[in-house]
Amino acid sequence: MASIPNLHALLINELEDLLFAEKQLVKALPKMAKAASNADLKAGFTGHLAQTRIHVERLTEALKMLGSPIRDKTCQAMLGLVAEGGEAIETDGPAAVRDANLIGAAVRVEHYEIAAYGTARAFAKGLGEDKVADLLQETLDEEGDTNKKLVKIARKVNADAMEVDEPVSASR
Repeated sequence: MASIPNLHALLINELEDLLFAEKQLVKALPKMAKAASNADLKAGFTGHLAQTRIHVERLTEALKMLGSPIRDKTCQAMLGLVAEGGEAIETDGPAAVRDANLIGAAVRVEHYEIAAYGTARAFAKGLGEDKVADLLQETLDEEGDTNKKLVKIARKVNADAMEVDEPVSASR
């Protein structure tokens, strides 16, 4: 277990988790875009990829501002979320159902990121690291916007999936 002796160390730990998470998304989003059949979903994943690359740069800058070396760290939460996204890519059956599975995985990732960025921002503010907090707030705002876009896409994607679904009997 890692030693985290103070809030500064905890902030570094959170930023390293986020950096790992964003790097994993840079790898996963092109695969998710390729697997998507819905044009809006493909575009959403592609746009999110461009944004995620900026988030990697911003996190690297924040760690440097805090005097921390850029270390490889594994975020277990993101490993699980990326694995779920990989399973969604491999979904058998109608493309619309795979798209619904993909958008569900993407929204779960956004919710994780919003929570993690909000936590890291609170730590930075508490430590008086206002420049770092501002960088994190900028990213947090973008993550919130992405979440809204994905939820809007999800409404259409989920409606498409419902059209191919068979009614569930009341006896189930």
